Amino acid sequence: MVAQAARQGRHLQRFTRTGLRLVVGCIPYKFEEDIRMEPIGQSLQVLVISSQNGQELMFPKGGWEIDESIRDAVHREAMEEAGVKGVIERILGKWRYMGKADKSYKYGFMYPLNVKEELLQWPEMGTRHRTWMAADKAREACKQPWMREALDRLQRRLTGGTAANSPCTAIAKMCTSERSAP
Repeated sequence: MVAQAARQGRHLQRFTRTGLRLVVGCIPYKFEEDIRMEPIGQSLQVLVISSQNGQELMFPKGGWEIDESIRDAVHREAMEEAGVKGVIERILGKWRYMGKADKSYKYGFMYPLNVKEELLQWPEMGTRHRTWMAADKAREACKQPWMREALDRLQRRLTGGTAANSPCTAIAKMCTSERSAP
């Protein structure tokens, strides 16, 4: 299988009326298989990628182009930068943030991506590394406040508020008490 080439250039980029570049991104996630039935907050795994210079960990994101829908752009960025495909879920939010490289403000949209397939080859595999990690570890590793906030929103959504109150925690407690019953 040959990896597609990543799109290049800014000539197709979308901008707000005030000139902010529109960026889309996602938090690729899955649940770790766990026979101990750990609470959902502990088994949530997210995929982080290295920045192109390798100095930072982040979630896949990039420019939303004029010839694609927002969901098509999210799928494209996930495939190009992280080599994953999956189901895009309800938006986590919108943020205005300053880009690190050019120090210009951007307007970003973040979505959860429930990963269904990991590609062996992808367009940016030579310049980015991908790593699955527990959501709490990813929060510590990610330096961009708006991405940490998006991750917090995803965790709250998937756990129903807090891991201690999640349906999976209740199931785990029932299974534990059944195992310890005489």
